Amino acid sequence: MKKIIFIALWSVIALFANQNNSIKIMKLAQKGERIIHALCDIHKLPKTQTSLESLMQSIVSSQACIKLSKSKLKAVAYSIQQGTTSSPFKHIHVTKIDKCPVCGMFVSKYPKWVAMMSIADQTYYFDGVKDMMKYYIFDGDFVYARQEISQLLVSDYYTLNAISAKEAFYVLDADVYGPMGHELIPFETEEKAKVFALEHHGKAIVKFDQITDKMVMALDGIIQ
Repeated sequence: MKKIIFIALWSVIALFANQNNSIKIMKLAQKGERIIHALCDIHKLPKTQTSLESLMQSIVSSQACIKLSKSKLKAVAYSIQQGTTSSPFKHIHVTKIDKCPVCGMFVSKYPKWVAMMSIADQTYYFDGVKDMMKYYIFDGDFVYARQEISQLLVSDYYTLNAISAKEAFYVLDADVYGPMGHELIPFETEEKAKVFALEHHGKAIVKFDQITDKMVMALDGIIQ
């Protein structure tokens, strides 16, 4: 019996060790992604290789980045291995006069949270996914032809990259707040969302089509 308990205990310890290691690697990859954005030419970077060391050497040889410290070079290598550098960076561009049609706030003050919806020939900007979903879901309050929506974009929390709202993964009600309080926080990959949810006590990870009116209202403390 003691042997079974001992094996079970070590299995749990190993599980947490692997989980912590995955979080560490993902955080390094996210750091590397930011370094690439600031200091490298993404088109010159090498593809992933069998070992981290060989990849680091290839990055240096490619001259894709300005001279990096060993820690920054390692972060860039992890970013390539995790597949976070597959496309050039593109953020949602807003002007100083763009206002959220739901709350009326100037969106440019909150670049980390910008979301966008194009309807026919008009584009609307939001200071968070929660307000965008209110505009999308509550057809009694916001009247327009939903079938004429041509584009829905949100900003990846870590990189601010513009990503498809319908392809993103959302962490629900974490301990990180947006401009309007509790939020649906978007990520380009499920792995990023899982790491964030573990670190910031997210209640769930959901896709676009799983977001409901009750879920959005609960973020504002309104329970039906």
